Amino acid sequence: MASERVSLTVPGPDGDRELSLSSPQRVIWPEAGITKRELAEYLIAVADPFLAANGDRPVSLERFPDGVDGERFYSKNPPKGAPDYVETVTVTYNSGRRHLQLVLTELAAALWAVQMNTVVFHPWASRTADTDNPVELRIDLDPQPGTDFTDAAAIAPTLREVLAEAGLEAWIKTSGNRGLHVFCPIAPVHEFLDVRHAVIAAARELERRMPDRVTTAWWKEERGERVFVDFNQANRDRTMAGAYSPRALPAATVSTPLRWDELDAADPASFTVRTVPERLAAGGDPWADFGANPGRIDTLLEWWERDLANGLGELPFPPEFPKMPGEPPRVQPSRARKPDA
Repeated sequence: MASERVSLTVPGPDGDRELSLSSPQRVIWPEAGITKRELAEYLIAVADPFLAANGDRPVSLERFPDGVDGERFYSKNPPKGAPDYVETVTVTYNSGRRHLQLVLTELAAALWAVQMNTVVFHPWASRTADTDNPVELRIDLDPQPGTDFTDAAAIAPTLREVLAEAGLEAWIKTSGNRGLHVFCPIAPVHEFLDVRHAVIAAARELERRMPDRVTTAWWKEERGERVFVDFNQANRDRTMAGAYSPRALPAATVSTPLRWDELDAADPASFTVRTVPERLAAGGDPWADFGANPGRIDTLLEWWERDLANGLGELPFPPEFPKMPGEPPRVQPSRARKPDA
């Protein structure tokens, strides 16, 4: 018996496109009862802000062939048989290897990704015109055990002040889970390592102001009950869920842009595949003007150099990265060899 299919008509730059969606009633989120067709309809409803945030840049697709309770894998390169409207761009990874990476330039490409069982979209911080130089400075506020979303929300305004002092405008969104993402649009004149150093400089300044609530400690055993500023999310080919991307969590939550005056009362669990379209229809996109006035990271890089001069050096990189200049040993402190007495 042929599998059930539905046909979707969506607008594109060259006119309407007809897409076929197989198994539309297959449940993607069992706890919420949300189907593959509902996911496609969600992306249609949020198409404009979704593409503004995730389009025209390299993107990795987090795919779930058996729903979010099953196995997952990532697609970076275009699979065989991808339609011609699914575009690609050549990127350089941290190893120095160059390869094609997927790019979403229109709604049909995002719906094709849903047909390929994509749930989470992970865009790079750079655009296709220059994949080596980010257009966003991204800061991930990651609550550690003993802390939660309210702790991240409590420190975010101080982070906003730090970034404003450095000449940057901060925009905020939920992670779709327990954390918060703070983004600043920047001119694409610095490569990823420079932007990582700018993030570290901002994180260290925030930590100085709120040492009991914020940590930049890479090793979990040193973080305590504080919010970790994950500076390594600023690295090349390290991504987080994009704005308006669903998350593979039981309630089908969405990484949702907020206005700053919404933060105190925000409940990340309330922003889901079923509720975000109505939120957008009623109040518009809080990030509608994102990127209109990109800043520069020069001041943050001056802070980075100041901290280097004061003895604060490079911080550890993720384990899959090549050894980087000035990086401390990649061994957690409790396992490090102690110098002889």
